[in-house]
Amino acid sequence: MPKKTVADIDPAGKTILVRVDFNVPQDDSGGITDDRRIRMALPTVKSIIDRGGKAVLMSHLGRPAGKGFEKEFSLEPVARRLAELLGRPVELAGDTGGPDSHAKVKPLPAGGVLLLENVRFNKGEKKGDDAAYVGGLASIADAYVNDAFGTCHRTEASMHGVPVAMKKLGKPAVVGFLVEKEIAYLADAIHAPKRPFVAILGGKKVSDKIAVITNLLSVCDHVLIGGAMAYTFSLAQGGKTGKSLVEADKVDLAKELLAKGGSKLVLPVDTHCADDFSAAANRRIVKAGEIPDGFEGLDIGPETATRYAGIIRSAGTVVWNGPMGVFEMPPFDAGTKAVAEAVAEATAHGGVTIIGGGDSAAAVEKLGFSDKVSHVSTGGGASLEMLEGRAFESVAVLDEK
Repeated sequence: MPKKTVADIDPAGKTILVRVDFNVPQDDSGGITDDRRIRMALPTVKSIIDRGGKAVLMSHLGRPAGKGFEKEFSLEPVARRLAELLGRPVELAGDTGGPDSHAKVKPLPAGGVLLLENVRFNKGEKKGDDAAYVGGLASIADAYVNDAFGTCHRTEASMHGVPVAMKKLGKPAVVGFLVEKEIAYLADAIHAPKRPFVAILGGKKVSDKIAVITNLLSVCDHVLIGGAMAYTFSLAQGGKTGKSLVEADKVDLAKELLAKGGSKLVLPVDTHCADDFSAAANRRIVKAGEIPDGFEGLDIGPETATRYAGIIRSAGTVVWNGPMGVFEMPPFDAGTKAVAEAVAEATAHGGVTIIGGGDSAAAVEKLGFSDKVSHVSTGGGASLEMLEGRAFESVAVLDEK
């Protein structure tokens, strides 16, 4: 069912608690190396503060142990960057829904922004239903907004327990503009795709994408396979994979997927391999399934890249999750680049093209194609679960239109 959004609530004079996804990459000195997730949350935050509301934001960052403050996972650098992007002060609370949060919310002016410290500093976050922790957050605001697509597939406290508690208190719980956009793109791709519908799946493990491949084979016209998981399929066909990364215990599963997929499941016909994981290694282009001993596959080969590009260019809908090879290390970025170029062409010809977060998003950003596709998702795991056909409990609990 369609969900109410932040546009459906009146934030004037009210405090709005917003779950965002500010889990951004940082360098060794704590500097933010990619602020895209922060920028993607700006429309929701601005909608609240421009209409006279107080925005209280909460997010996780990294994987702290849940035993209190850890400096390396503090959201302080995020608060600084958010203030720069908004052009106004952003205060940081020293806790999440605790005494400092409540103390700093009270004097916050209309249009003010407060960022709560990392939700994962609290053991109650992962538990999901810790009454004291959930209650502290639920009592801090007049309404709840979920704008954290990257964690929509989780039922942690800030994603599920808090909106449930707030609704019991008669407070609105809605989606933000980013979550609305993400779900609309991915839901339309699965349920009402413009055809031909092409899925491109890469990554290391077949086991990570079993459910995705199975679901997409039922709705797609073509499912193109790249990345290291292609070598497990190759092994299932009796091929030689050298020292490539394979899942030997998933060969039977790969055989089942090959039988189920038939001509829809498209595998590489050649491989760019090397005798070392290095740009300076001895390299060869070999037929798929003919990787010599001592060599490992690091990218799809040029013939595969040409074949895949031809399928992609004529697509009406493209969903891409996972690079074709080691895109961070030329020349093994060639396959991913060829696919990215083809996806951009499909977009230019009127196709709907969706990059499913994670390494795929990093690849199109690095290769300069992020502004040449329809949508780049902020959530790798969440987008995968949507492609599997799963529903999100954290979204299901929110108010319906």
